[in-house]
Amino acid sequence: MAKGYWVAHVDVDDVERYKDYIAANAAPFAEYGARFLIRGGAKEVREGKMRARTVVIEFKDFATAKACYDSIAYQEAKALRDPVSAGDMEIVEGYDG
Repeated sequence: MAKGYWVAHVDVDDVERYKDYIAANAAPFAEYGARFLIRGGAKEVREGKMRARTVVIEFKDFATAKACYDSIAYQEAKALRDPVSAGDMEIVEGYDG
């Protein structure tokens, strides 16, 4: 079964308040078995325009990735993130070739 991934590109406007989001998302990420593959870090944009921060989170499958995003606990964490950042995020099914 193919894994599921969250792929996010984020600009953080208030790093101190963003830390509240990070603390709040820990519980739903643990519950749904999320594993960070990329969480910021150095990068070089080679094409197009990207946001400052890239995050990739792996889940055991696509359904679990969607369920985590839709969970009450994650939506409560997201409510802390929304006022202090702007981003683009998609949930993607991995390739199981």
